Amino acid sequence: MVNENELIRMEHISKYFGRVRALDDVTLAVNKSEIVGLLGDNGAGKSTLIKILSGALRSDSGDIYIDGRKANIRNTTDAIAYGIETIYQDSALVTQLSIARNIFMGREPIIGPGFLNRMDQAAMNDAARDLLKQVGITKNIPPATPISALSGGERQAVAIARALHFESELIVLDEPTNNLGVEETQGVLRFVRAARDSGHSCIFIAHNIYHVFQVVDRIVVLRGGKKVADDIDPKTTTIEAVEKIITGLVGVTPA
Repeated sequence: MVNENELIRMEHISKYFGRVRALDDVTLAVNKSEIVGLLGDNGAGKSTLIKILSGALRSDSGDIYIDGRKANIRNTTDAIAYGIETIYQDSALVTQLSIARNIFMGREPIIGPGFLNRMDQAAMNDAARDLLKQVGITKNIPPATPISALSGGERQAVAIARALHFESELIVLDEPTNNLGVEETQGVLRFVRAARDSGHSCIFIAHNIYHVFQVVDRIVVLRGGKKVADDIDPKTTTIEAVEKIITGLVGVTPA
């Protein structure tokens, strides 16, 4: 039976690297307008699972469904076309280029006829100004500012702004608060909540479980390439209880 509220379903995903089994029959679902926290220790399989969803890797078995339809994600371009935007901890931004260019990278608006066309820089600058306000940047930062001049939190804001502008249905954040200060971290967490409130879904991956508890609706735990817990409600459990599941100090029946 199809769950009409389900946006993404990764079903029975397995992945080997030589003889090493990185993922073992993992199923992960994300509902519409939901933030899912994906947790696990180093080597649990989180990054591998997300790379498969974002098109950076191909699974050895299993299927991906989007809005109930089977999706063929062969590369990152396919994932973007399906409305999946992945924001890594380094933001995947080109530091030498401007804020506006980074937001529209590969999808620049064009003006002018035929072979005389050129990038519509004014349109990109106007959109960039509005987007920075939407994601909570209160400083008046010119869109022509190079990424290299921004703080870590501001860079994450630009990456999130790009995902919001192109109406990505699912935003995957891989360690978005890593190496950020307290104020910048709170800014990123606000961006995540705002994305959900505007109708986007998110997968939030972080080693800092305190950050996860502040924003997610549901927690999924991987351990040793397997899903060992699903449907953990952060409102009805404790950080200590989830840490025990992550480390294997308590037994959990695989979901």
